[in-house]
Amino acid sequence: MSSAEVRQRKPPTTEATELQEQTTKPPTDPRLKHGIAMQLLRSLLLATWLDGCCIILFVTQLVGSPLYIINKEWYYLYMAYTKQSFGLVITALTEWGSPTLFRVSGDQSVRGQLHLSEDGLLKADFPERLVLIANHQIYTDWIYLWWFAYTNVMHGRIFIILKDSLKWIPVVGQGMMFYGFIFLARKWTSDKARIEYRLQKLKTKYMARSNGSTYDPMWLLIFPEGTNLSINTKRRSDAFGEKQGLPSFNHQILPRSTGLFFCLQQLKGTVDWVYDSTIAYEGPPKGVYPDKYFTLRSTLLQGRPPTSVNMHWRRFAVADIPLEDQKEFEEWLRARWAEKDKLLDHYWETGRFPSDLAGSIETKNASPEQKVAVDAGYVESYVRLHHWIELGQIFAVLVGLALLCKFIGSWFH
Repeated sequence: MSSAEVRQRKPPTTEATELQEQTTKPPTDPRLKHGIAMQLLRSLLLATWLDGCCIILFVTQLVGSPLYIINKEWYYLYMAYTKQSFGLVITALTEWGSPTLFRVSGDQSVRGQLHLSEDGLLKADFPERLVLIANHQIYTDWIYLWWFAYTNVMHGRIFIILKDSLKWIPVVGQGMMFYGFIFLARKWTSDKARIEYRLQKLKTKYMARSNGSTYDPMWLLIFPEGTNLSINTKRRSDAFGEKQGLPSFNHQILPRSTGLFFCLQQLKGTVDWVYDSTIAYEGPPKGVYPDKYFTLRSTLLQGRPPTSVNMHWRRFAVADIPLEDQKEFEEWLRARWAEKDKLLDHYWETGRFPSDLAGSIETKNASPEQKVAVDAGYVESYVRLHHWIELGQIFAVLVGLALLCKFIGSWFH
């Protein structure tokens, strides 16, 4: 879809119109690149890559798990290494399977923190400890946010709050438990103790820091909406809001305050900033939510990734957020979501988020297209690795262990 077409798009005028358009099957997209035979081949290749790497990393985690008893600093460094490796796995999967343009903008609060690296890749310069919140458009939002952490060299230090059922996925679920992810059953009576236990670990110093920092690096990712945007979740959210006398949003569902409020209360004094990302996907036709358009099949197998993933960043000082009273915090959070809805209105009307970054973006070896974007206040980069040699990290531990065993075996023979 061209920028001109995007600018012509208008939001649905009524809820009835929206629901009618949403339930319409997405039209056949001329950008679909692959037929059935190629889809089957891609499915085999990508599944082999992802499943194989997940098994390798899980075995790598098991090999290093005794470090928890021996030395906790070594253990957490080791698990951060495996988490970093998984970030490389999903980045390579995206680069191979669904090449995606990333377009980043921001307001004044993040000026000087978004740049282009020497090889033309997005380079973020955010703090090493923060709480990250975002609207939840599709299930794979976390993949793009994990890659964003990669551009800040924080892909081994990201922690995600997830629904409890995900930990039962074979291999992947257990791997995420090693990563220290926080799993919630969405029952506050049981979730509170679990979150408090995990947050205490995120406030504990395990590493000797050369920069004098009191706490270990941590990006805690929370989706306050609790689930992704869809016809059903939007309908339920609007019905709940109507009962509570709350206005509904055009492009989002109502955020839930309890989990985020508790996290910020517990982390206060150890984290200075909340970073907020507003995400929009270019490609869906008018009236179709991204979850109907960007399925795993269409994105990875049929060759129809988002035309671009757009992120608008801003930050808020934790000291300025009302954390003494939950009702005040709820009002603060809804006000931020109302602002995000206006940002999304701007995106759907113009094809771009607004940006206050013009003149603050450092560029090295930028392409002509990237320079045009930079002049307008945007950083554009494809989701990719700096170099394919980085993938060697995924296999390094097990290859090293195999060579060591071979050496010991030859020594005794």
